[in-house]
Amino acid sequence: MSWLDMLCHPVWAVSTALLAIVVRLQRRGRWDPRACTVRLQGKTAIVTGANTGIGKFIALDFARRGARVILACRSEARGTAALKEIREKSGNSDIHLRLVDLSSLDSVREFAKGVLEEEKALHILVNNAAVSGLPRQITKDGLEVSFATNHLGPFLLTNLLLDLMKRSTPSRIVTVSSVNHRLGQVDFSHFHGENLTYFMDKVYNHTKLHNIICTNELARRLQGTGVTANSVHPGIVMTEVLRHYPFIIRFVFNLIGIFFFKSSEEGAVSSIYCAVAEETEGITGKYFDSDCSLVLPAPLARDAALAVKDFEISERVTSKL
Repeated sequence: MSWLDMLCHPVWAVSTALLAIVVRLQRRGRWDPRACTVRLQGKTAIVTGANTGIGKFIALDFARRGARVILACRSEARGTAALKEIREKSGNSDIHLRLVDLSSLDSVREFAKGVLEEEKALHILVNNAAVSGLPRQITKDGLEVSFATNHLGPFLLTNLLLDLMKRSTPSRIVTVSSVNHRLGQVDFSHFHGENLTYFMDKVYNHTKLHNIICTNELARRLQGTGVTANSVHPGIVMTEVLRHYPFIIRFVFNLIGIFFFKSSEEGAVSSIYCAVAEETEGITGKYFDSDCSLVLPAPLARDAALAVKDFEISERVTSKL
C-alpha cells in the first residue's frame, strides 16, 4: 500500500477527525471566564491591540463586567468598529477608543499623557498588541520596528502609567507573551535592528522573551506597592498575527488551525484570568500557560541579573533625551 493509499483510507480519515475532536475538547482550560462572577464596576482598564483578535475579546470581557475600558488601537477605522461592537454586545457604553502606535515612542508618550490627564484611576493594563513577520525596518527613534511594537513601546507605556496604577491599587499589569519565548535570545543590539535573522517568527520570539524578562523585573520593583505584573501565554491562536507572512504559510496555518488551534476568544482566557480572577490576586512576577496554570518560563527569563540589565537598557533606550 502506497502512502497516498494510506492517507486516503477511511480509517485514516476517521482517526484524524477523532483526534481533532479530542484536541479541540482539550483546548478548554481549567478556568472558565463565564463562570467567574467578578465585577469591575468602578474599575478602569486599558487593552492594547483591542480592535481585533485576543485583545478585542479581553476588552469585551471587561466591558461585560462593567469596567470602563479604553481600547488602545493604531487604526482609527478598525478601533471604531471594535468600539461599536463591544458596546453593543456588552451593553456597556463606557468604552472608549484612544489611538496609539506602539512602534513610535512619541505616540506612546502622547497616549500616556492623555490617559494621565483624563483618567482618575487605572486598575488593569493589558499589553496585548504585537506583530510578527515584519521585514526589517528602523523607526524614527532608531529602533527595530518589531522590537519597538512588541517590547519597547509597551515597556515605555507601562512605566509612564505606573504612578497612576500605584494610586489605584490593587491594580494588575498583564503582558501577553508566548511559549515561543523559549526560542528567543537576548542580544541588545537587536533593539536597533542589528544581528537579526528575518525568517518566520525569529524576531517575534526574541521580543516575547524580553516581555517576560522585563515583566519579572518590574514585578520585583513593584513589591509592596499593590501593583502586580505577570506574563501569559495565550496558546496557539487563530489571530491576525500572521498577516505579514506569505499567503501559503497563512493558508496552511489556518487550515490546520481549524481543527487544532484556539480561537481568539479561547486565547483571551489566560489574560482575563490574570487580570480579574480572585485566585490571582497578589500573585506577581509569574508566567501563566494558556490553561491558566503557573509554569516556569525559559531559563533566560528567570535570570535575575539579566533581568536588571534588560530593564535598565530598555529604560535608557526609551528615555527622552
